Amino acid sequence: MGAIEEVYDELDTDVEFEEFEAAVEDKVEQMGGLADEETAAMLIAHELRDEEADTIADIEPGMNEVKFLGKVTAIGEIRTFERDDEEAEEGRVCNVDVADASGSVRVALWDDMAAAAEEELEVGQVLRVMGRPKEGYSGLEVSADKVEPDEDAEVDVQVLDTYRVEDLTLGASDVDLVGQVLDTDSIRTFDRDDGSEGRVANLTVGDETGRVRITLWDDKADLAEEFDAGEVVEVGDGYVRERDGDLELHVGDRGTVERVDDDVEYVPETTDIADLEIGQTVDIGGGVIETDPVRTFDRDDGSEGQVRNVRIKDETGEIRVALWGDKADREIDLADRVVFTDVEIQDGWQDDLEASANWRSTVSVLDGESEAAAGAANGASGSGAGGSGDADSADRDASETGLGAFAEDGQKAAAEAVAGESDDDGSGASGGAAAATTERSSEDVEFTGTVVQTGDPVVLDDGQQTRTVDTDASLRLGEEITVRGPERDGTIDADDVF
Repeated sequence: MGAIEEVYDELDTDVEFEEFEAAVEDKVEQMGGLADEETAAMLIAHELRDEEADTIADIEPGMNEVKFLGKVTAIGEIRTFERDDEEAEEGRVCNVDVADASGSVRVALWDDMAAAAEEELEVGQVLRVMGRPKEGYSGLEVSADKVEPDEDAEVDVQVLDTYRVEDLTLGASDVDLVGQVLDTDSIRTFDRDDGSEGRVANLTVGDETGRVRITLWDDKADLAEEFDAGEVVEVGDGYVRERDGDLELHVGDRGTVERVDDDVEYVPETTDIADLEIGQTVDIGGGVIETDPVRTFDRDDGSEGQVRNVRIKDETGEIRVALWGDKADREIDLADRVVFTDVEIQDGWQDDLEASANWRSTVSVLDGESEAAAGAANGASGSGAGGSGDADSADRDASETGLGAFAEDGQKAAAEAVAGESDDDGSGASGGAAAATTERSSEDVEFTGTVVQTGDPVVLDDGQQTRTVDTDASLRLGEEITVRGPERDGTIDADDVF
């Protein structure tokens, strides 16, 4: 047996020996005698191995040609197009989605193969595909050179009519999913490489198995403004992509999002505030015991940013949450029960932990106010008016309330804040709230950040939060400084600037 035969016998390939042998001879000729037949045969074998994809997940854009098995999960309609050559016949293409246990990929079938697919292919068939991977409009796709049904092969993939969040896998397409809207974002624009303007918006939906971010492209972005948190929607013809390690469900030209009359329950698994640690990305929930107004600041690129702080309390502790961008505009009031998902736990000021709600976070205000907060507020205002408050009932409310329940201190804080708005004589609970606010705001604080706005007021930003500063010091944009002084009404009155 010659060297070429020995190398070929070790290959697991569909390439015929005669074709392999011819490729080896061409390689020897190309290298001008620098490689003998054995070396050339090994080089050709290496190239063939690179083309073999063990799973769909192994396929990457830029590979010369791949071969893989996959089960048909969806068959698109044939579309026609005009070729560059005006005298050439009209072109045809049909997109077929195939999957294996590792993921899914779209396969583009052209002309005669497209016609055959419409007539002969069925969902559930296993195909042996050979083609060239590339980055398509909706992600990775393979432009097929050859497609053959393989009746003997088995691919362990379940074809679903309707998905749940836990069923989503990278690359899945033609996904139909029903979920409860948890949060919506505003429409954003961006410039494409070809100079055109794109549009994108997001929804976050959840079901009993989890939650997923829905990305709406171009004309579909307008759908984000049609739904409110708590409504149930059905996403149709979506496709799954990955961003920052998380799966997202994308909706493009073919996709739909429609309001449906279904019952879907989403129950977040929140982390107790007492168990939070710096560096975590978690879901938290509780009752609102403090709210700050929205503050704006100028970014380095000249655009305006905004942030709002709220403080929440659960049965184990309390924490401040910084709401950035559009999330600062969410209507959140004292005693509301709220859930924040995917917040980053960071080191805040005065050695407190702080939760940062950024672009990937969701903000959900649950129906009804926190029972504990409401009970405490009613108790405080009732006592101030000379009415009779039921302390035992309030204690029962506090112990029986689930998400958003306040411990004793939280009940008092919420009660004082709410009662302070209604007491006409300015005494009792409202006076206590004023005293507590004055005591907190007059403490000296120290903050280090970059000057993002000069003048009156000065605004500092440390990358995680912003502070408004009252100072006569001459400062420059971009300068990093530390200020120290009492904080009153959200502004640091800087005694020291260094």
